[in-house]
Amino acid sequence: MLFTEDFLHYIWKFKLFNFRDLQTTDGVSLEILSVGVHNFDAGPDFHNVRIRIGDTLWAGNAEIHIAAGDWYKHNHTHDEAYGNVVLHIVYRNDKPVILPNGRQVPTLELANRIPAELYTRYHQLAYGNQQIIPCEATIKTVSGIKLHNWLTRVLVERLQKKSVAVIDTLQHNRGDWEETFYQHLAANFGFKVNALPFELLAKSLPQQILAKHKNSALQIEALIMGQAGLLEVELTDSYPLKLQAEYGFLQKKYNLKPVEKHLWKFMRLRPQNFPTIRLAQFANLIFKSNHLFSKILEIEHLADFRKLFNRVDVNDYWETHYRFGVESKPASKSLGKSSVDLLLMNTIAVFLYSYGHHHKLQQYIDRSLELLESVPVEQNHIVNDFTNLGVIAKSAFESQALLELKNNYCNHKKCLQCGVGNQILNLG
Repeated sequence: MLFTEDFLHYIWKFKLFNFRDLQTTDGVSLEILSVGVHNFDAGPDFHNVRIRIGDTLWAGNAEIHIAAGDWYKHNHTHDEAYGNVVLHIVYRNDKPVILPNGRQVPTLELANRIPAELYTRYHQLAYGNQQIIPCEATIKTVSGIKLHNWLTRVLVERLQKKSVAVIDTLQHNRGDWEETFYQHLAANFGFKVNALPFELLAKSLPQQILAKHKNSALQIEALIMGQAGLLEVELTDSYPLKLQAEYGFLQKKYNLKPVEKHLWKFMRLRPQNFPTIRLAQFANLIFKSNHLFSKILEIEHLADFRKLFNRVDVNDYWETHYRFGVESKPASKSLGKSSVDLLLMNTIAVFLYSYGHHHKLQQYIDRSLELLESVPVEQNHIVNDFTNLGVIAKSAFESQALLELKNNYCNHKKCLQCGVGNQILNLG
């Protein structure tokens, strides 16, 4: 048979083996009162196990191996952490385990106690030739309620991980939520391709400097375009020349060092997504929304969140340009609905959750989840793959969970830690 110790952990944890006439390998009757608590840290695999061997009640730890001899291969013999092991659970008992004090560790062998159909289902998940996810042939057998419940848990895992990054930035910013939000919002304005230079720009241009020029759209855009390094070229048009002149003065005033302009990517982007346009939109949002994070904490409805971004427009110059000095056909450069949705998912919802979790304020956590339930499903190849398998997300709440499921469970074949995998393994 081909499997890992994780499979035996799963078998033990969920009691999926034959309990009839249990005995230790030396023929003494064995009764399992509690399988204990799964330990994911260093030390024995299960803590607080309770068993009865013969007439004696034992409480302690249990260790699991494919072969009993692995105890010695893993150097447990002289590790004090394993001195309280009351049961050694193995698939194959190839040798007894003797502790330094002479005590033989009681052993349970599972070789003939695991149902063949359970192993077959596991093998198909872990070692099958799937194209998208391990359970692609069977995921439709999982009930909608159980799938939704698991996706809810996975979504919270995703938000918690993103919250860690937010709090890390918050600590670097000495507890300043406005500055932290500004930096993360900037990174997400880069929409992956230009996330890094956007983030570097925000960190090089503190919000407190922008706040000093909150009444001048020209100066706000000059600071942002200048810090992006995009004004360090020869310009001829009137508007960019004004930006260049303003930035020249402000750069000296605040001793600013711009981001290296080669970091910005234009290739393989639709003109609407050029960094020049995104920077112009970001500048306008900053100009129109002072203390933006404080406003977000006060908002309760999706429509009001959208208003923040729907108000974003750009200087008239950008209506006929995508790059400085290159004229184009007139076109609106406001933020599109899909772009707004991404900002709502990746910035607003994440910060509401992070703020609520950090301050133990459940209303902001609830608002984060409600916001994701109100935002439409995003379109990407992972969501589309799940749709083709019959798993259809109803909102960003579920589509974000599917991204987490695919990237952190399916791609690593963590089926034994997945609620979907568990359900499939336990189907009759």
